[in-house]
Amino acid sequence: MPVRLTPFELMEKLVSFPTVSRDSNLPLVDWVDDYLSGHGIIAHRRYSPDNQKAALFAHVGPEADGGVVLSGHTDVVPVDGQPWASDPFTVTERDDKYFGRGCVDMKGFDALAIWALVEANHAGVNRPLQLALSYDEEVGCVGAPPMIAAMHERLPRADAVIVGEPSMMQAVTGHKGGRGFDTRVVGFEVHSSIMHEGVNAIMQGARLIDWANRMNARNMAATPGDLAAMFHPPWTTLHVGTITGGTAHNITAKECRFGMDFRVVPGEEPEDWRDRYLDEVRRIEADMQTVRPEAHIEITETFNVPGLKPEPDGAAERLVRSVTGDNAAHVVSYGTEAGQFQRAGYSAVVCGPGDIGQAHQPDEYITRAQFEAGHDFMRGLLKKLRAG
Repeated sequence: MPVRLTPFELMEKLVSFPTVSRDSNLPLVDWVDDYLSGHGIIAHRRYSPDNQKAALFAHVGPEADGGVVLSGHTDVVPVDGQPWASDPFTVTERDDKYFGRGCVDMKGFDALAIWALVEANHAGVNRPLQLALSYDEEVGCVGAPPMIAAMHERLPRADAVIVGEPSMMQAVTGHKGGRGFDTRVVGFEVHSSIMHEGVNAIMQGARLIDWANRMNARNMAATPGDLAAMFHPPWTTLHVGTITGGTAHNITAKECRFGMDFRVVPGEEPEDWRDRYLDEVRRIEADMQTVRPEAHIEITETFNVPGLKPEPDGAAERLVRSVTGDNAAHVVSYGTEAGQFQRAGYSAVVCGPGDIGQAHQPDEYITRAQFEAGHDFMRGLLKKLRAG
């Protein structure tokens, strides 16, 4: 008889796989596949284009529509340069907290979801339960859409999706959308003493960054709509987190590259912000080309994550509220795969254990109390699925 691991033992195992987004997650996927198979559960995979990563999904219970999806991601952010007090890929308990990369974001939930799937398969349920584990969530939620498409082809259609990002077990029914662009400014090198004859890519890129600053100031000063007012902050934000470029202090920079990211409040369209950005790009590019025609700006979309819109009396929200008893209104400014499930026609909600403030931090942790609250939630969910 195969061993049925506890949620904590499952989290220990998942955290032990260093599934940083830049690396393969296949060892973790292989292990989960084998573990589920040992309990009579058939799992399916959707591989990344380079076959170095895979999403995994599975179904237990009646082969019928109307089930519930427990959705998580398998990748984690890097630990490079972070001052950890213990091995980030070994779960360590201190002060009623479980420390380890991914404990809160979001292998703690993944472990609870795997536990629930195995329990549902052994105990039996009258309403189906599905598991969906994606890859590359941390680099723009790029692995979920092909996984969702594959689920449409292989599994019965579920009614509700619970995305287990850390929400302190509150029912989060809305989040901002996100859109990101890699921006490459190509200038023309000359000695800085005759800079007017060249095009400094860094200084031209700074014009785009200054435009982002001005848009942020304008957005902050505007009166938010009713839905946007629920968010913190209640406006669309534009952000540049990294920038590279230049050769030497006395040469006009030939190249400048940075990421321009948008987090868009409901009521505004990410496509509109893309168009505004491209308009500004073309305006500045035209100025550059009056000096050197070969100067230009290249824009490559890096991610496009739809927002999650509240669903009045939606199936996912109704289910989570019935288990947690939480009837308050909650929204978050971070993005999740819930918006992608919703765009694909599912009712979706975000609900998972832990505090998002711990995500991506050195000594990332989930409290014992929150992990146990997640376990209680899964027990309550299984009770409802058994009732039908």
